[in-house]
Amino acid sequence: MKRVFKWIGIAIAVALGGVVVFVIGMMLWVNSRLDRTYHIEPRAVAVLTDSASVAEGKRLFSIYCSECHGDNAAGTAFFHNPSLGSVNAPNLTRGRGGVATLYHNTSDWVRAIRHGITPEGKPTFIMPSKDLHYLSDADVGHLVAFLRTAPAADGVGRKRELTTLAKVLVGMGAFGDISAEVIPHDSVPPTPPRGVTAAYGNYLVTTFGCRNCHGERLAGGKHPDPEGPPVPNLTPGGNLGSWDEDMFITNIRGRRSRWMPFVQLGRMSDDELRAIWSYLHGLPALPTATQ
Repeated sequence: MKRVFKWIGIAIAVALGGVVVFVIGMMLWVNSRLDRTYHIEPRAVAVLTDSASVAEGKRLFSIYCSECHGDNAAGTAFFHNPSLGSVNAPNLTRGRGGVATLYHNTSDWVRAIRHGITPEGKPTFIMPSKDLHYLSDADVGHLVAFLRTAPAADGVGRKRELTTLAKVLVGMGAFGDISAEVIPHDSVPPTPPRGVTAAYGNYLVTTFGCRNCHGERLAGGKHPDPEGPPVPNLTPGGNLGSWDEDMFITNIRGRRSRWMPFVQLGRMSDDELRAIWSYLHGLPALPTATQ
């Protein structure tokens, strides 16, 4: 019997040792990924300074960026959790805690928006640059025009303190991709002209990041957050199959959910939402995904 207990003890020790090695290895790997320095020279983007361009940039910011950075661009506390650590969506203005002074030229802004890389050359964290990468040159230029002139506002500073558990979860993909690792930095695909077309609707679906939750085929299914509810099927095989365009727009503008950025999506123009409807309504009717 003593021999049995001895071998059980050895097995437990080996298992615990394996866990320790795994955790240490995961931490080192994640640290190396987050500390990597990228040297990317983004494609030149024209930034107009007229009031119409700045206003359009403010509108686009309210759609694509305000959920995390706040309506006044002063940043938000993305999460503060004793078991995970702290991450802020930074204040993008020149106010107290702001990081705008680090962005010395247009390339710095474009690099962050389109490539997920800070002015120091480090990867951003929990920023959907892999989706924003596909924004048109004109839309990126408008965003930069607004960010350069955004009124100074006091807000949260840039902060990232990840616990051991959080780093293990990053390594396992629980926080999504690190955008700088998956973006095709050498190319930006052409974008369709604005209009109430399925092509432009696809552009909006892509840049807004709808597939991050609704799946590559937009057939819904399991939420990427373990605590999240099932994700709706956006093809005609789901509820949209019994809707019309007006019902779709009314639903977008009238609903609220902690799991879906209806407020930001509802700030799109009627024509933009009609373009999204045109794209979704033209998809194959797929059954709701189970995974």
